[in-house]
Amino acid sequence: MSMTPRERVLAAMKKETLDRPPVAVFTQSATVGEMDNCGAAWPEAHSDAKLMAKLGAAQATYYGFEAVRSSFCLTAEAERLGCVVDPGKKNSTPMIKKHPFKFDAMEDVYDEPNLLDPEEFLKGGRPAVIIEATKLLKEQYGNEYAVVAGNTGPFTLAGHMVSTENLVFGIMMNPDMVVKWIDAVNPIVKAYTQALADAGADIIQMSEPSSSTDLLSPDMFTDYSGKYVHESLASVKDAMSVLHICGDTSEIIPLMADTGVTGISIEEKVDSEKAVKIAAGRVALVGNVGVVNPLLQGTPEDCAAAGKRIAAAGFNVISPGCGLSALIKDENLFALVKSIKG
Repeated sequence: MSMTPRERVLAAMKKETLDRPPVAVFTQSATVGEMDNCGAAWPEAHSDAKLMAKLGAAQATYYGFEAVRSSFCLTAEAERLGCVVDPGKKNSTPMIKKHPFKFDAMEDVYDEPNLLDPEEFLKGGRPAVIIEATKLLKEQYGNEYAVVAGNTGPFTLAGHMVSTENLVFGIMMNPDMVVKWIDAVNPIVKAYTQALADAGADIIQMSEPSSSTDLLSPDMFTDYSGKYVHESLASVKDAMSVLHICGDTSEIIPLMADTGVTGISIEEKVDSEKAVKIAAGRVALVGNVGVVNPLLQGTPEDCAAAGKRIAAAGFNVISPGCGLSALIKDENLFALVKSIKG
């Protein structure tokens, strides 16, 4: 079956029958090996569209994965909305250092959401850089490779504004104020999602790590995350949608599917065969090669075995289960690609 990488990825997302699944990185895709090879590196590539596009394409041009991707972290939207962000180093991603709004359930002190208008949000900061990088990826690589653009989910972004710990604690103490904050950020998330699609992304991969079952119980998921993902991600026009949530998502896979997204990205904490069984063909499955073990700590043989096992289980797209560590060795990623492509 002769297909371009782009055709194969998009067919897999439609759950079409293929001779083999594609192998691609849908989450954070950059490593130091890629940076050294292509000549674009962090932290500069976080805020320069040309460097971002060059590094975002390297998963395909260097390792042989079947997609390209814009953005490398979950702090761009937060920084644009007032968070203080450490830009990180060549081998480490940016980190939020200060939240701009007060949200203290114990002291009953809450700032009202006072955020940028969605249209204004899109005009500046790193979100504007990422939109431009997505356009460049589409222009330069879009005929051959699927273009994936990453953004941050609504519950996670609300947590960035007031601290995730405060937001989760607020569910018990003042749920109405929690809802007010998620309601405030979600129009921005929706506008950004659509802007990335309009820039040329074939797939929007939203990361919503704060709605992991480590923080939200399954019975909280839909009210505080799922229904908002439905509004801001699943509704995107002219692009497919993939929801990524960290941790053991076994209990919420059906709820993730209920959001209406095209696919879900899950970690290795969920057994591959179990995930396929639970999903029951409702959504495309993306994952779930462990980013720590085997990709960071294992051997090339371990990585190849994981790729083959996940393909045999029936995943639609073979991919790391979460964002890559920048320190993963080249040989491990080459081995993963070869295990699928041959």
